Amino acid sequence: MRTVLALTLAALLPAAALADRMVTDDTGRTVAVPDSPERVVVLHEPLLGVPIADLGVAPVGSYGRDAGGGTLMSVDFYREVLGNDAPRPPGVGALGNLDLERLRMLHPDLILGTEHDIDKADQLSSVAPVYLQNASTGKVRGFGTEAALARLLGREDVFAARKDAYLGRVEAVRAALPDAPGTYLALFLTDQINAVGEMSGAVQAIEDLGYERLDLGTGGDRAGMGSTLLVPLSAEVVGRLDPDLLLVMNSYLGAGRDEAGIRAALDRILPGWDRFLKPAREGRILFLDSAKVTTPTVASAEHMLDAVETWAQGR
Repeated sequence: MRTVLALTLAALLPAAALADRMVTDDTGRTVAVPDSPERVVVLHEPLLGVPIADLGVAPVGSYGRDAGGGTLMSVDFYREVLGNDAPRPPGVGALGNLDLERLRMLHPDLILGTEHDIDKADQLSSVAPVYLQNASTGKVRGFGTEAALARLLGREDVFAARKDAYLGRVEAVRAALPDAPGTYLALFLTDQINAVGEMSGAVQAIEDLGYERLDLGTGGDRAGMGSTLLVPLSAEVVGRLDPDLLLVMNSYLGAGRDEAGIRAALDRILPGWDRFLKPAREGRILFLDSAKVTTPTVASAEHMLDAVETWAQGR
C-alpha cells in the first residue's frame, strides 16, 4: 500500500520536486535539475538547441518550430550546422507565441532558456525546471555556451572528445595558413554593418588559429554588451579599418548567404567597398555562411576552420 501511495504521489509531483541536484543558473536563480535530463526543451534554437544537439542530446521541443518539427524561421539551424541527420524537434509555438499547452504535452524534465527569458521563468517553472544560460556578448565567449551546457547535462566527456578533435584540426589549418596570423574583424550584414561579438564558433576558431580581434578604436566594440551577437558599426569606421583578415557574412534572412549574396549586400550597404577596403583589394577577405558559423558550438567552429582552410588553399 505504501509503495502504491508513493508512486501515486511521485506521479503528481512536478518534475522539479523529483530533481537530483540544486544548481544556480546564470541569472542567480536556484534550480532543481535532474541528474541526467532526458527530455529537454529549448527556448532558443541556435544558442541552446544546436549546442546540446552537438553534445548528442536531442531536444524534445524547440521554440520557433511547428508541431511536426519544421522550422518557422528563415533557417533550420540544426540542419545547417549539424547536417541532414540533425534532430527535428517539434515546436512549442511560433516566435512570440509560446504555447504552454503544447509544452506540457512534451513532458519536459528541463527547460533551457537564455538570460533574456527571465520574464518567462516563473510561468514555465510550473511545467518543468527552468535553467537560464548566458548567451550574450560580454557574458560568454566562443563556444563557451556548449561547454557550460555540457557540465549542466553531464556531457563533459562528449564535449572533451569533440574539443580534442577540433584542436587537432586547428593545428592542421594553422600550418596551412599563407601568413602568420595577425588581426581579424568579422562583419555581419543586416540593413547595416555590424561587428560580430565574442560569442560564436567563428570567433572561437579564428582566435584559436592565433588571430587577434582588431581594436576598433571607437569604443563601439563594447557597445554590444548584452546583445547576442552584433555590434553596430558606421560605414565611416568600416572604411578605414585594415585587419589582416576580414570576415564577412550576410543576414540569415533570405537566401543570400553565399559569396554572391554577401557581395550584393555590401554593394547596397557600402557602395565601392571592393575598391576602398584594403583587405578586399588584397584578397584578405573571407565570405562566410552565417548560419553555419555563428552558433556557440564546436560544430560551428569546425565550419569556420573549413572556410579558412579553403581560403588558405586558394591564396
